[in-house]
Amino acid sequence: MGAAYIAGAEVFFRMSNAVPIYEAGKYSVISFMLIGLFLSGASRKSGVYWIYIFLLLPSVLVASITLDLGTDVKKAVFFNLSGPVCLGISALYCIDRRITYRQLSNLTKWILLPIVAMSIYITLGTPDLRETLRSTGANYAATGGFGPNQVSTVLGLGMFMALVQLIVNSKNKVLLFVHLALIGFLLYKGIITFSRGGVITGLVCSGAFLIIYFAGSKGKVRRKMITYLILLGGVLVGASLYSSFQTNGLINKRYTNRDAAGRLKSDITTGRAELLETEISAFYNNPLVGVGAGKVKELRGNENIVGVASHNEISRLLSEHGILGLVILGILIIYPLVYRSKNRRNYLFFSALLFWFLTINHSSMRIAAPGFIYALCLLNIVNENKKTPVRRQRALR
Repeated sequence: MGAAYIAGAEVFFRMSNAVPIYEAGKYSVISFMLIGLFLSGASRKSGVYWIYIFLLLPSVLVASITLDLGTDVKKAVFFNLSGPVCLGISALYCIDRRITYRQLSNLTKWILLPIVAMSIYITLGTPDLRETLRSTGANYAATGGFGPNQVSTVLGLGMFMALVQLIVNSKNKVLLFVHLALIGFLLYKGIITFSRGGVITGLVCSGAFLIIYFAGSKGKVRRKMITYLILLGGVLVGASLYSSFQTNGLINKRYTNRDAAGRLKSDITTGRAELLETEISAFYNNPLVGVGAGKVKELRGNENIVGVASHNEISRLLSEHGILGLVILGILIIYPLVYRSKNRRNYLFFSALLFWFLTINHSSMRIAAPGFIYALCLLNIVNENKKTPVRRQRALR
């Protein structure tokens, strides 16, 4: 629960300067998970994630050799590996961890609440969009001046968590309309950031969750879900129309890949394709062990490309870890599916896996959320009313 709260609050803490270290969110999640591992140990099924963590280490040695002389090696390594390590430690703790459906519902609530607080915070600092918007680029005015990509990511996550609460925890009409209002509010705040990745990811994860939950429900629950789906449709349409009104129609052009004048843009990736190309080239040139953690950013600078951090964790793994990056990706994608084949009770499984995969393709692992949410797909969900059999000692004769 502590790690869940930090995963939801990390961007809020960053934008409000509430933490002394930029990467404090990831380090806090790692710390909570290590405390849990110390107190209760890891499952016997965790071996594959020990291998995953071990495979990250060679890039540290390579980086110490390849990084430029003026580069702070420790800072570069920690910045680039904190996300993958956060995922690995979270997976070690969560793999086959037994929690009840009620605990899972509470966990999603702990993620949601700080995101709601963040959305209120940025609302109080947002000017009148109808007077300030002039282009279809990322909108810093609607995110409190902080990075729209990260804000959009957690707003999409918050919308998804609010949807989970709507479906599993709307015990009365008051909670029903509170959850619907939260979904609409978070969706609207995500849309007006003009950063599409987080919103699309949230919608895809929500759709996957609804399909899995609906398929596993029966009778009264299924009929109630049909009502929820109708209401959700109204919320989606309402939030979209209000966003279009508030942005003078610019958001429509953004999602159809047009500029403010209505001209179709040639690059739908907003510059990410160029970053991807440099990382794939680095993998081709160094296929065995890669270029080392953090080195690919320097390579972009050498090629007169803006030296920004990677937006795509998959290509970054290949460029910085080489063939080991392929093995790492195989572990992260295949093993959860193998685990799922023997344990189908986790209704968040596909949504959690999709959130991780889609997020690392547009925002890499800059925040703790994708790594922690990935680990949730490894949980072993049990029923609250499952009683432990009582063993009676046979009477002596």
